[in-house]
Amino acid sequence: MATESGDTVAWYDCKSGHVKVLQASYRDQVLDALAPYLADPSSPVSVASPSTAALPPLPVIDDLAANRPGDSLLPQLEGAPTWLNRQLMRLWRQSDDSDSWRKGVAGERIAGAKLDRLKRRGWHPLHSIPLPSGADIDHLLIGPGGVFCLNTKYFRNARVWVGDSAVKVNGGRGHPYVRNSRHEGSRASAVLTRACGFPVKVAPVLVFVSAANIVVAQSLGDVKVIKDREISSFRRQVGVLRPEEVESVYAVARDRRTWLSS
Repeated sequence: MATESGDTVAWYDCKSGHVKVLQASYRDQVLDALAPYLADPSSPVSVASPSTAALPPLPVIDDLAANRPGDSLLPQLEGAPTWLNRQLMRLWRQSDDSDSWRKGVAGERIAGAKLDRLKRRGWHPLHSIPLPSGADIDHLLIGPGGVFCLNTKYFRNARVWVGDSAVKVNGGRGHPYVRNSRHEGSRASAVLTRACGFPVKVAPVLVFVSAANIVVAQSLGDVKVIKDREISSFRRQVGVLRPEEVESVYAVARDRRTWLSS
């Protein structure tokens, strides 16, 4: 069986009655179309992932599963001032951009460690996914409850207000974290949908590490906002992706080459 564009979506063996679905999103349509030919409704049906099968072998250098949380920020710290120099710069009231990079690494590692604990629940976390622009996706979480793109921010003991498009920390100026998270989720969804061959919805999540208090505008509905201690709640989310879909998405998401044209 094939789509109008000529893409094969399923094979049916008349002798064995075996049905092999190549694109999981077409499973129900395939079975409906073949119903008149299936003498036994319980005929074996398997779902394969053409995307996974079509991918060339994954070289170690392109396997993003080896990335640690915060890895993409480490180059920013090369040549950064030593601890003593940083203390002197503070004394002289000189700015030190490396502080923000250090906090970024710390926040991603705290959140990443909690995401990694979800592996025992059937989830696949990925960290520091590099994009062609030089930016990165802090974390991607793939599992039975869906796919989530997590943007981590470290604000220790801070008061955080999250609006429809901006975030304010301790009443300061607005930051475009919500808009950026929304964009990352949309971008990841487009990349994974194209690579998998079936629709992959990616939900954007803002994670605030060590924040004292978070207030979220009621009108914000498309970006999930949580504290790092709430990461464990993902383990209770199920029923969105079947096991074979989870594995298909993870197989293409962990491949650096998937993201090269994003």
